Amino acid sequence: MALAGPPGGAGWTWRPVARDALLARAFHSCTELRGRFYLVGGLPAGGATEPSGDTVVFDPAGGQAVRLGARGGPRRSHHDAAPVGGRWLCVVGGWDGSRRVATVAALDTERGAWEAWSAAPGSRPPAGLSSHTCTRVSDRELRVAGREGGTRTQRRYGSVYTLRLDPGARTYSYKEEGCHTASRSGHSAALLQTPGPRPGHQLLLFGGCNSAEPEVAGHWSHGKLGEEPPAAPRLREQLARLVSTGQGSRQGPRGLRHHSCSVVGPFAVLFGGETLTRARDTICNDLYIYDTRPLLRGSTSPAQTKG
Repeated sequence: MALAGPPGGAGWTWRPVARDALLARAFHSCTELRGRFYLVGGLPAGGATEPSGDTVVFDPAGGQAVRLGARGGPRRSHHDAAPVGGRWLCVVGGWDGSRRVATVAALDTERGAWEAWSAAPGSRPPAGLSSHTCTRVSDRELRVAGREGGTRTQRRYGSVYTLRLDPGARTYSYKEEGCHTASRSGHSAALLQTPGPRPGHQLLLFGGCNSAEPEVAGHWSHGKLGEEPPAAPRLREQLARLVSTGQGSRQGPRGLRHHSCSVVGPFAVLFGGETLTRARDTICNDLYIYDTRPLLRGSTSPAQTKG
């Protein structure tokens, strides 16, 4: 599905992009790489409890979804994935059907083959990861945030790891950062520019716990990260108009988890998921926009639209 707004900005509608049984899954990852979307694993429709090991490629230009023929794909759910080097799709952690893991599997999209990368000497991996986030910081560095633990015990706080990748050696290495976050599961992460004349970047975590406040899981000063070219200028303008028509709030959604989060310029757009604040009908259809621009005036202004 895609959210579309008219040129005038008055009113938004949902427009179907594709309907295919291959796309019917939950707790999977969906990652854009080379203009195509790669859906990995998850729990298939119909109440399945065992993670899938298949990979589906969706081409938005043709509107078609096909199952990738590559063998050896990881059986995962509640994992995350990130593109690396414009070639590899790295799947990090997740539930394999019997335990939480912190291993890395990589799909070489040029060869159409899965590779099991190994931990480099000195790597200090988490005890296990599920419903965490994995954010690309550079071509060889990811930032992993979430609550770690095994099948019976988990930490009471969230951990933050830097995950360094070496595609040439097919290795990875974890390093735990000194900061901790609130205990979060099913949250989202957004790498956003900080305001000011010399903008840096910060990684914000949304949802996954009862707190309504986003939390910083990383900060990079001006020039530390490469600048991404502006994307979707028309959508940015539409979102700016949408935000300007509503009354912002300093408090974000409370108890939201397993939602989607997309970064569009200065906006983090959160949609769907489930909420911990309702006894019934926990699956929600709400749209939140976190606007970084008002931080110049010392406030935050998320706007909410309910469908």
